[in-house]
Amino acid sequence: MADEEILTIDEVAKYLRVSERTIYDWAQKGDIPAGKIGTVWRFRKAEVEEWVNNRLSRHHAHSTYSAVQVESIVSPDRVLFLQYETKRDALMALAGNLAAAPQVKNKKELVEEILRREELMSTAIGRGIAIPHVRLNSVTDLVVSVGISRTDIVDFQTLDDEPVRLVFMIAAAHNQHAYYLQTLSFFSARLKNKDLRRSLLEAQDPGEVYRLLVKV
Repeated sequence: MADEEILTIDEVAKYLRVSERTIYDWAQKGDIPAGKIGTVWRFRKAEVEEWVNNRLSRHHAHSTYSAVQVESIVSPDRVLFLQYETKRDALMALAGNLAAAPQVKNKKELVEEILRREELMSTAIGRGIAIPHVRLNSVTDLVVSVGISRTDIVDFQTLDDEPVRLVFMIAAAHNQHAYYLQTLSFFSARLKNKDLRRSLLEAQDPGEVYRLLVKV
């Protein structure tokens, strides 16, 4: 159907797989984009599709935020303030910190895989953020170490050429693929907030960083 096609209540109901009464109620309340021609409700297909996409996107974001419980994967002792200009030094420090977590059973494997992953492709995502991440059989449950750098880390090969200052290192069990992806998505989304990034960089102690991250 063409984007400018005009749909009836019956057609929209079939498209969304709900009852005609539901579509009528949504139209009456203004919940779905619609207009009247005379006394009959009509809908532009393109507007209905956009409405559906927006609702699905909001639901996905809410589900991701709800699924990731930051207080269970981050703790104040997993927060480091860094003073390194190279990513290798920063990654080694964070990996050492993360390896002290009881969920990580093999420090050597963690360090090797973090460095190998970074050699394959930079984990910098722009805005001064990097999220190095691995899944390993020697990790029993997902855990995160957070690095707040007091100096620019200049060799992360960022797409926007902005030096990295925030590093979130994630280690997950090999069978935690879905939760691993949710956690990556969660931090990527949260850290788009400029005020949060600034507050993290200005934080004076690990407890303050932790409180900022668990705050919804």
